Formats: sequence, structure tokens, C-alpha cells
Amino acid sequence: MSGTQRRRSGPRRLGTVLAVPAAIAGVTLIGLVSALTGDGLRNFVSWVALAVPVVIVVRAWLRRG
Repeated sequence: MSGTQRRRSGPRRLGTVLAVPAAIAGVTLIGLVSALTGDGLRNFVSWVALAVPVVIVVRAWLRRG
């Protein structure tokens, strides 16, 4: 493990653990609602918002591999 990648030992707060998944869920919800409610710009917003979780998963998958 390099100096920039340190893991915390010990318990973490619930808010710290759930902050990123909650943000991903919020972005996904915005994408789903915008896809259902309109055309044009809202379609673009929905594509971008729904691509965020996919990009995060692919990035994490590539880092592990």
C-alpha cells in the first residue's frame, strides 16, 4: 500500500459510510425523474445522470483488476 492509500482502522460513522451511496442514489433518482417528465434537455440530463453509476462501477472494476 502506498503512502497515499491509507485505510482507517476502527469504526466509521454511519453518515460517512452512506454518504457516497446516498449521493449516487440521488443522482440516479434525478436521472429517472427527468427521463419520465420531459424531452429535450431533460433527456440529456437523464442520460448523464444515469451514466454516473455505470461510470463509477466500471472505474472501480478496472481499479481492482
